[in-house]
Amino acid sequence: MAMRPGGSYAGRPLHVIWLLDCSGSMAFSGKIEALNNAIREVIPAMRKAAEGNPEVQFYVRVIRFSSGASWHIAEPTLLNDFRWVDLDAEGETDLGQAFTLLSMELSNMPANARMLPPQLVLISDGKPTDDWKPALQALLDVPWGRRAVRQSIAIGQDADQETLRKFVDNPEKPVLRVDNAEQLVRYFRYISTSVTATPPGKEAAALPVASAPSTDDDAW
Repeated sequence: MAMRPGGSYAGRPLHVIWLLDCSGSMAFSGKIEALNNAIREVIPAMRKAAEGNPEVQFYVRVIRFSSGASWHIAEPTLLNDFRWVDLDAEGETDLGQAFTLLSMELSNMPANARMLPPQLVLISDGKPTDDWKPALQALLDVPWGRRAVRQSIAIGQDADQETLRKFVDNPEKPVLRVDNAEQLVRYFRYISTSVTATPPGKEAAALPVASAPSTDDDAW
């Protein structure tokens, strides 16, 4: 809670929404376990980073998509109250349904001048199995969807990076490719803490140096 003369006020709201691939391919090679672990590790780092940005009030939500899409954490949850519930993996990769669910939610957000653009993070290891292009366009047609800061992580060599690039739609924010659990933690931490640590109107910290794709037996 930030302070000003005469009392306290809530910081400017910023919604962080993760769109997470829970399709069957995420069950192989420990990818879903690595994603769960990465999220558990990053939450304390996000809270610590947010301490230096008290003028913003961070809310976190999660959409999961596999055969269909649903809210894994539906209510906007303050970062300090956020608790992770592990995901499992099965089914298809209905990314379009995730976009539709998200666009419906963003279209209901008030045109609040105090609210900062939402931060949307998409993580996927495969190719969409539904008609995602019209759903993405509908998302970008929503004012908050268009203004949102959109970032993405591609898990492994089979991830459809072209689709992820169309979601990000910003040459200054490349799709981050990860090939093992260590890289996933590093890049997910970078994306998540740069959101909470960066004051409004300032540039985020520089992207960490990418490591070469893994060639060992643990590579995705």
